[in-house]
Amino acid sequence: MPSTPLSVLDLSPVPAGGTVGDALRNTIDLARHVEQFGYRRYWLAEHHFAPGVASAAPAVLIGQVAAATSHIRVGSGAVQLGHQTALSVLEQFGTLAALHPDRIDLGLGRSGQRRAEAAKELATAPPPPGEARVVDGLLIPPPFSFAKILTSPRAALHTALLHQPGAQPPDFAEQLDDLLALLRGDYRDTTGLDAHATPGEGADLQVWLLGSSGGESARLAGALGLPFAANYHVSPATVLDAVAAYRAAFRPSATLAEPYVVVSADVVVAPDDATARRLAAPYGLWVRSIRSGQGAIPFPSPEQAAAHRWTQEDRDLVADRLDTQFVGSPETVAALLRTLRDVTAADELLVTTITHAHADRVRSFELLAKEWHG
Repeated sequence: MPSTPLSVLDLSPVPAGGTVGDALRNTIDLARHVEQFGYRRYWLAEHHFAPGVASAAPAVLIGQVAAATSHIRVGSGAVQLGHQTALSVLEQFGTLAALHPDRIDLGLGRSGQRRAEAAKELATAPPPPGEARVVDGLLIPPPFSFAKILTSPRAALHTALLHQPGAQPPDFAEQLDDLLALLRGDYRDTTGLDAHATPGEGADLQVWLLGSSGGESARLAGALGLPFAANYHVSPATVLDAVAAYRAAFRPSATLAEPYVVVSADVVVAPDDATARRLAAPYGLWVRSIRSGQGAIPFPSPEQAAAHRWTQEDRDLVADRLDTQFVGSPETVAALLRTLRDVTAADELLVTTITHAHADRVRSFELLAKEWHG
């Protein structure tokens, strides 16, 4: 029986002391390598206002990666649909699909409603903290609330810069309906007037939804019969809720006869456990920068990480992410990934890896692929 496919999620991380140009060139180099290592797809994230992340314009970067490779699927993980119109997203990805047939994935995520929902969450009494549990060997940590980050003054500034003045992101389900109708070529407005996207209509695209909980994205993906990606690496506490909600809502479609789930994981692989732990040591500082609201910092070196003095507040802020990062030798990490696959019944695993040195990141993907595929 063939092994479960592995794919890559890349944020184009900027290393401490490096530049955005370094990060983007590293992304293209990594894509060329993982294509040869046998990974199925290469997804680019969308992040804004993060000094340590260069993947702010995934459609642009996807075009560069697809042009530099020959057969690996390339896509977004995910386009934040609330920041653009359905038409503009489809035109971008329709262009990519016309240039690179049968290779482009359009991964979509919610963004516009999250800040309002977080405000409502803060307005009510916070739920009591949950407890960590282990499900058939997989750690499910207590949930982390992003409400304070999403309702901060800095988040409000970022939202204002991402949207046209006075614009309000439309309902996610409505935007998704518009995009899919434009893709099929059967879009009609409320008066019956039609519209057609060129490029975009009839494009050779795989449309995915990404989600971190059992909320709207998971339910919509299931109801529409689309493939779904669940984020263990972003929100490990809710990954089982996400995949369960997707499967419960699933209805067969022209796209899928049965559910298809990808689950993500943060991974660092080295020849031995001790080396992997040293390479992964800066990860905590990097996550701390995100969760403290400053935005992802350039990824520190192991030496910079060793010099940091951690407070208990710092540790509590990042504990769920550190405890669920898969770090070690190829054998160690492959065993952890098999547990994640089995517990979530994932059809595919999406691996994201960040190290300070680009060569260590390439080596991590190589070692994992050799161990995974045998």
